[in-house]
Amino acid sequence: MVQLHIIDGILYEAQRQGRISFYMTHYGEEAMIGSAAALQEDDVVFGQYREAFMLLYRGFTMDEMMNQCFSNDMDYGKGRQMPIHYGSKKLNFQTISSPLGTQIPQATGAAYALKLSNSRACTICFFGEGAASEGDFHAGLNMAATLNAPVIFFCRNNGFAISTPSSEQYKGDGIASRGIGYGIDTIRVDGNDIWAVYNATKAAREIAVEENKPVLIEAMTYRIGHHSTSDDSTKYRDRKEVEERAQFDNPVTRLRRYLESKQWWSQEEEDQWRKEVRSSLMKSFTAAEKRKKPAIEDLFTDVFDELTPNLVAQQEELRELIKKYPEYYSTEEYASSK
Repeated sequence: MVQLHIIDGILYEAQRQGRISFYMTHYGEEAMIGSAAALQEDDVVFGQYREAFMLLYRGFTMDEMMNQCFSNDMDYGKGRQMPIHYGSKKLNFQTISSPLGTQIPQATGAAYALKLSNSRACTICFFGEGAASEGDFHAGLNMAATLNAPVIFFCRNNGFAISTPSSEQYKGDGIASRGIGYGIDTIRVDGNDIWAVYNATKAAREIAVEENKPVLIEAMTYRIGHHSTSDDSTKYRDRKEVEERAQFDNPVTRLRRYLESKQWWSQEEEDQWRKEVRSSLMKSFTAAEKRKKPAIEDLFTDVFDELTPNLVAQQEELRELIKKYPEYYSTEEYASSK
């Protein structure tokens, strides 16, 4: 949780300095890492965009994270995605997709495939309460219920769909009531309590894997930060409200105080850990920023097994433009073709 908090702070400021193009923080929602601890490595994750904690828990390195945010030649997505749209095949973390809700029916389909293969694994799909207004939410839940797919739907209800408060999103009893309507086992938990999140996810996984049934978790939390670096939340909510939630219901503070009460953690250990994390992060940050961008040829690859005639023509046209106008199309910042 502390590591994620420090990463958020540095990358948010990096975007403000123009060093990366975009970022989204996890402030106020750090307790969701409890769900990562409740899963197995074979469980497949479909995230929305505030699930970096899952990757960190599973072993995603600082280098891998920084390479993606800087879109350099070591980025697994080859610079084709916005920052924080992580993905990792080896960690069973499907690449983030910007359009809201698309991951929900995908998670259902993947869970059904796991069921057909007699796998002892499930999928988990994260989304916000705003994404639950998308049609894909209803299609995904109905499919999961009727197909008895082993999928955990995890709704982070942080109170806002960007600038739209939940009071203007729905009139019913949150998102949990919708799961009941689809015949899905459902639970609502305190999303700022890491133990509640862990235990709910652990129980949900047991139901999903042992009974081949979907489960819906609604974790009630509060988004302390702006929606993204493209947002200014002071335009639609009271700054004092945010400050009070950050002070009195902060998941990081709650866990730290609990650990300190058990004498399992101290301020000295906290300070040392923060120092170590920041030092490690800055090394990865600096190295990633210095690397070149992906090879220009990567603009055309990985969609088709062989380049189509129109892509070949576009590739040749680009080469001619670069050759003809080198002063306008410098390739010095890009990696060489492999």
